[in-house]
Amino acid sequence: MNIQTILSQIDQGAWALPEFQRGYVWNRVQVRDFMKSLYMQYPVGSLLVWTTKTESASYRGDSPPAYGTVKLILAAPQSITSLYGIIKGAPPPFFEGNADSFTNLHFNIEEEVFEFYSPARMKDNPVWVDVTDVMKNGVGGMIDTLYSTFSEPDQIRLYLSRLNRLDNVKNRDLYSEDLSTDEMTLDVVVDIFNKVNSGGTRLSKGDLALAKMCAQWPDARAEMNRRLNKWKDAGYVFKLDWLLRCVNTITTGEALFSYLENLSVEEFQRGLDKAERHIDSLLNLIATRLGLDHDRVLGSRYSFPLMVRYLDQKGGTFSDQEERDKSLYWYIHTFMWGRYAGSTESYLNVDLAAIEDLDGGLDRLISELRTNRGDLSLSPADFEGWSKGSRFYPMLYMMTRVHHSIDLVTGVELSEHLLGRSSSLEVHHIFPKSKLYEHGYSKAEVNAIANFTFLTKESNLEISNKDPHIYLEEIASGSPGALESHWIPMDRELWLMENYLEFLAARRQLLADAANEFMDSLYSGTASDEPVSLPLESREPVSIGGVATEEEEEQLFAINEWARALDLPEGDLLYDLADEETGQPIAVIDLAWPDGLQPGLTEPVALMIDEDPDLRDRVSQSGYRVFTDEDSFKRYVSGLVVSQYASAV
Repeated sequence: MNIQTILSQIDQGAWALPEFQRGYVWNRVQVRDFMKSLYMQYPVGSLLVWTTKTESASYRGDSPPAYGTVKLILAAPQSITSLYGIIKGAPPPFFEGNADSFTNLHFNIEEEVFEFYSPARMKDNPVWVDVTDVMKNGVGGMIDTLYSTFSEPDQIRLYLSRLNRLDNVKNRDLYSEDLSTDEMTLDVVVDIFNKVNSGGTRLSKGDLALAKMCAQWPDARAEMNRRLNKWKDAGYVFKLDWLLRCVNTITTGEALFSYLENLSVEEFQRGLDKAERHIDSLLNLIATRLGLDHDRVLGSRYSFPLMVRYLDQKGGTFSDQEERDKSLYWYIHTFMWGRYAGSTESYLNVDLAAIEDLDGGLDRLISELRTNRGDLSLSPADFEGWSKGSRFYPMLYMMTRVHHSIDLVTGVELSEHLLGRSSSLEVHHIFPKSKLYEHGYSKAEVNAIANFTFLTKESNLEISNKDPHIYLEEIASGSPGALESHWIPMDRELWLMENYLEFLAARRQLLADAANEFMDSLYSGTASDEPVSLPLESREPVSIGGVATEEEEEQLFAINEWARALDLPEGDLLYDLADEETGQPIAVIDLAWPDGLQPGLTEPVALMIDEDPDLRDRVSQSGYRVFTDEDSFKRYVSGLVVSQYASAV
């Protein structure tokens, strides 16, 4: 079927996306390569659609489908969505994802390559044309421009032929196979979908379970996303599978999604409402009692399905402070030792069985941890990790909050309860990164957890890259007790750059001792009841962002190493951008150069991979040049280096 006809059918509601399909997940590289294949007339695969009755169809989006029957796209939804966005200049009605992935695609009529818009390369450059402009307006409107810009007739004819070839992409036929028999149930269709997409991104078990629920309750996905967005506004980012798992444990007491199959809509709705209430309670508890007040320090997400089940069995509240604090003790240990990092369902099943009898349930959970881990006390070696992706990074942040650490410059307690939500904490390297690299220390040593502490943005900027033996002495004299509140060893010899490794060892011991003391107080029910962070309802909406996986973090480390090899400054990993006047958090930038890659000469730069468009817009509006992928960033940097070299010559 002709591409343009397919897109027209989408506008008319004759084609739609089934509810069980994932949202849009392609990135710019995939979109670019797909358009290149279409332009070169390479094979691009086929479509698979399911023709079903409109009244029984469960589809994405708010636009009403056509009367009678509707074709639901089973295979190649990413391709169709990309084509719609590029040709129409806007996302399709069923769109859910990042529209930047197909926005501002340009074509070079001289080199026949596709790239996304870059002002430095494309502004006022006539060989680069906007693909969407060509698709929407045709080639005719460009003829005058070509003749006024280029003088050689053969060259003009060549460029016109390439533009016509580009425009004709929308007229290409795509092979489509139609499933339309009456025997096609949703279960059968979903099974077919997974088989034909075995080479791509398969539906998760959660997607399959939700697909079947959506067939009975079309608003299920939207209702779940509404709750996820509420928590996102409060600073916590969860996935739909995670919420579904919480609903599952509450309603069935089981970890496997297959137990949801026989659940009625009414039972699922009650479970979703309960999950929301219990998750709210747990987030408030974890924030106010532990200070884990945003997504990057939350710790173990997959402890929540177990905890909401326990809370639901208790009627929504813990019996007393001792039970509450013992549950927090268990929760902290789950993220420190990665209880659910591997076989999530297997461990959840074991732990769900442990709490089925509420009497002694928490003790059995803790006993299970000891069975797997042995001694649950912390040692200095546990703080030997490095980077913000370490499991002990949330532990360090939590200790800063619950131990009422004092800001090293202002002397104010680093409690959100006192500072307010607008004063978010930033990571401070006690020994400055730049000076450690100058002395030959490795990346892992420079970014050791034991070299991290937390300060307000203003204090972090004030200390900057001062030598520790100078600024630590000033703080020790001017603010007694401040250094001790950050577990900084008071042996002055350890503040010297040449003794950095000995400093780390000494601080790890102090951190382990303090952590064990706090964990013991939780277990015994003697921990302070004073809140250290604000509850959910007291927070203003906040955009988070940040690094989602260890792989992404390693990618960012590699980019920094590449920048250093070019004699450029490394970016600040997970940089907290705040409003200069109000202090209100704006975003967490994956890698940021607030002073530019050539400090004082170039604009601030941000690298933000796989982040929400609105988040990137806010960063851009704050004066940053934002890059969304490694390739475009490196091209920009390489251009700076070449320019720098040329000016030097």
